[in-house]
Amino acid sequence: MIFKVFYQESKAEVPVRECTQSLYMEADSEREVRLNLKDKPYNIEFVQKLEGAFLEYEQNHHSFGLEQ
Repeated sequence: MIFKVFYQESKAEVPVRECTQSLYMEADSEREVRLNLKDKPYNIEFVQKLEGAFLEYEQNHHSFGLEQ
C-alpha cells in the first residue's frame, strides 16, 4: 500500500499549515509508516492511505516519489 504523510520538519516548532510538507511511502500499515519515520525529526500531522483514483491522481499530478 502507498501512504501520503503530511508533516512539519521540526518537532520543536509550532505547526504552521503553510509549512506542511508531504512524502509518499510504501508500507503494509499506517503503524509501519510511523515506525519507519520515528527516527526522523518530523512532526507527523496525518498519514493518508492512497488507493484507486486518489493514488492515480497523486501519481499523475504531483512530484510523486516513494521515500526509502
